[in-house]
Amino acid sequence: ESSPRLPAPKDVMVYSYNFRSSLRWSPVKVDRGLVLYTVHFKTGAFNQWDEMNCTRIAQTECSFPLSLKERRWTVVLRVRAELGQVTSDWVETDPFVAERNTTIGPPKVNSVIESSDSLLISVTPPFGSEAGDFLQYHVSYWENATSTTKKEIKMSSTLFEIGNLKELTLYCFRIQVELMTHSDLQLLGLQSVPKCHRTTIS
Repeated sequence: ESSPRLPAPKDVMVYSYNFRSSLRWSPVKVDRGLVLYTVHFKTGAFNQWDEMNCTRIAQTECSFPLSLKERRWTVVLRVRAELGQVTSDWVETDPFVAERNTTIGPPKVNSVIESSDSLLISVTPPFGSEAGDFLQYHVSYWENATSTTKKEIKMSSTLFEIGNLKELTLYCFRIQVELMTHSDLQLLGLQSVPKCHRTTIS
């Protein structure tokens, strides 16, 4: 017997930024009635579907619960549309591992102290680190007049100096974070927007 079925949700994707993750999808359009959605998950360790905190919700996004905050876990999610007793087929995601698949944002620049030959920069990492994390900051900088030649330094401290600069000169820099984890995965984050500061006179 063929029972009527709702169309399944489309564009089902895990979005993850700085290890905050959610499942999103496009709304299912029907002529009348409010379509609701239910999301399940399963981890690589247990091959059985569990309810997430998103059962019969009207939104087209479901944030990961705290129980799924382990970055190393492999997680598969599925979502379906529901209207009264009628449901759609389930749509499954590809396996998601936060440690590999999240997008790391740029660090926050707290302060820049100019002197005649250096810039002293203080940053805050984009997410709270866990045991075994090693963060490296990739800093590229250039003299604003000759922006073709860029120099790079790598630092593991949140307070670092760009040295050997000319006095009374405008320098610009961008920073991105590289996360190395205990499992030797390397994840390179997004670059910050350029910030420009002028050195002082000695």
